[in-house]
Amino acid sequence: MIRSLRAVSRLGARGFSSFAAARQENTTVGTTYQEELDVVNQLKGSVTADDVTRLARMRNIGISAHIDSGKTTFSERILFYTGRTKEIHEVRGKDGVGAKMDHMDLEREKGITIQSAATYATWIKENQDYHFNVIDTPGHIDFTIEVERALRVLDGAVLVVCAVSGVQSQTMTVDRQMRRYNVPRVTFINKMDRMGADPWKAIDQINAKLKTRAAAIQVPIGSEGDLAGVVDIVKEVAYYNDGASGETIRVAEIPEDLKELVAEKRDLLIQTLADVDDEIAECYILEETPTEEQLRGAIRRATIARTFTPVLMGSALANRGVQPVLDAICEYLPDPSDVVNTALDIKKDETPVHLTPAAKAPFVGLAFKLEDGKYGQLTYLRVYQGQLKKGMSIINAKTGKKTKLARLVRMHSDEMEDVDSVGAGEICATFGVDCASGDTFTDGEVTYSMSSMFVPDPVISLAITPKDKGSLTNFSKAMNRFQKEDPTFRVHFDAESKETIISGMGELHLEIYVERMKREYNVVCETGKPQVAYRETITTAAPLDFTHKRQSGGAGQYARIIGEMSPVTDMNAVNEGKATFAAENIFKSEIVGGKIPEKFILACDRSFHETAEKGPLTGSRVLGVEMLINDGNTHVVDSSELAFKVATQRGFYETFMQCSPVILEPIMTVTLTAPVEFQGALIALMNKNQALISDQDIGSEEVTLSGECSLNQMFGFATHLRACTQGKGEFSLEFSHYAPCSPHLQKELVDAHQKKLQAERDGK
Repeated sequence: MIRSLRAVSRLGARGFSSFAAARQENTTVGTTYQEELDVVNQLKGSVTADDVTRLARMRNIGISAHIDSGKTTFSERILFYTGRTKEIHEVRGKDGVGAKMDHMDLEREKGITIQSAATYATWIKENQDYHFNVIDTPGHIDFTIEVERALRVLDGAVLVVCAVSGVQSQTMTVDRQMRRYNVPRVTFINKMDRMGADPWKAIDQINAKLKTRAAAIQVPIGSEGDLAGVVDIVKEVAYYNDGASGETIRVAEIPEDLKELVAEKRDLLIQTLADVDDEIAECYILEETPTEEQLRGAIRRATIARTFTPVLMGSALANRGVQPVLDAICEYLPDPSDVVNTALDIKKDETPVHLTPAAKAPFVGLAFKLEDGKYGQLTYLRVYQGQLKKGMSIINAKTGKKTKLARLVRMHSDEMEDVDSVGAGEICATFGVDCASGDTFTDGEVTYSMSSMFVPDPVISLAITPKDKGSLTNFSKAMNRFQKEDPTFRVHFDAESKETIISGMGELHLEIYVERMKREYNVVCETGKPQVAYRETITTAAPLDFTHKRQSGGAGQYARIIGEMSPVTDMNAVNEGKATFAAENIFKSEIVGGKIPEKFILACDRSFHETAEKGPLTGSRVLGVEMLINDGNTHVVDSSELAFKVATQRGFYETFMQCSPVILEPIMTVTLTAPVEFQGALIALMNKNQALISDQDIGSEEVTLSGECSLNQMFGFATHLRACTQGKGEFSLEFSHYAPCSPHLQKELVDAHQKKLQAERDGK
């Protein structure tokens, strides 16, 4: 109480109010983390001293960012400085080699990461070896599943942010993915050597846009082309990068002209940590200066608790400030024993079980990525518990299939290093395992299953046909392989149009797979016009009363269902912009007294969900519809499951058309970036595509526009953007929500669907 009164007198009413609010907010987060910490300490008590020592020096990290923020360039420096590669290769490098982590020809040609790549490296810090499992992930939203599955199995991450552009659209997407899997991160502000670099603006954006408390633990020495190194705010020393590739770190005193700025940023760091850490809050209230050890401990605790992110800065391309990030990974990100990993015990009604990162515990691992290599299917595994050894047998928890491991490898991009065993907390790969991405494996001693990663629904489709009918075998092989590798890539055969339809996350996504078919399977394909994944729904309720009768001699068919069809979504909230359309369909039964037998109700339920896969307007999937059956009739002889199934299907179609049906189209979040002189051209282009501009960020060199636009308007957008910005503009798309399309477009889509059905009936 005395300390609180002192705090009021020192901070003033306004200062204490905001401070107290921040502490109160942290209490909720801290309670959750405290529960995790209790579990972690309990699990650590059951592992051996050797396990604790081994795990303490291990880090599983991913590198994620917006497109072209420098992830792969940063990864190349990690490989070089840890001794994994002997020289640095650049993305689209002039030496013709290309970046090590971009091993596909398509990646090197386009200068983008398409598949996540894993590697294993060792970093020496304070005479101790730290072992890194590093996964470099794509930045383009079309390959978001690669980020999802990487973050699913990682313990920490490095979020790379451009010093010029700051927080961009995909940065926010990656932030959401990290939160989904509770992955703590350190932030690296890259491209500090570029003109217009402003790390303090980027930190403000991290706090404001990502809603994450962030503070710098470094101050740059020099700026833009004169960037020479960084000052460590915590240790209060300067680090300079010397040598041809910045491989030598020279430690020196803080330059005189930076001492005032360093003191200011150190105070800001302490204030930010006081909001999220009790020990620093105590020092802050008592006006004591925290020691270096106290600051380092607080940063680590708050980072692992996901209430704070330390911000480092430098330039990967200019070889400045990368080694301190490796030190920060060792110091502030969790090791595998600091993270709670949970599985479900299938034999005990899926009771949650905390996995112990001990070598002697029963083996539990997760297959998170599949690749088709020259030796067959390559399966990436994260070992959560126990030990994986060459020659041992593992069991797929989903299928029960047993497999003996003939080979175990650690990956270095597309290269492999054979190993005899892999311990808990590590990442490896193996061959000859028949599984799907997200399957759990055990040694048979336990029946555990782990949750898989989040897989978004595809938003775009197109028809695809091999030009040469003799290529059908290879075409089929390619389709099967790509579906197993990538859960967001879907393939189905449309029985009505007799076409193979592929679906994915965007034009680039499907374009890459068409190109891979040509290169890897020698199958040249013709593609149709991209089709938008429309949806259908209803906006009003209507009574349902349908009778199905059929008499053809002998036993006939009779079923009557009575009830109501209504929208799941609150249409008033949608119209006010406070809600989006519900994604699920709901079937309810309120039959009493056995008026319709239970087996017929189950048939109605199945028929409802099957019918909702193809709506009556355009044949698109129906969403957000609730069907209630509360009455009906049966016939002693003629009623059957088939009769009620048909009654449900026809009653659904008939009532659907009475409920003011609408066609929903996918709305995308679009972000455009171009030199500032093209600002007017970008606004005109957005208006032409009927986009709703929501944000505009004008920098010294670049302008960024964000908004929402119908996916239907975005086909061929890249060509228009290049034309109006002299090839200097970039854009990214991400699915946001479904919204009703215009009445004019709805009429066009319905008419086109009716013509298609008529043509099929006429045999054309």
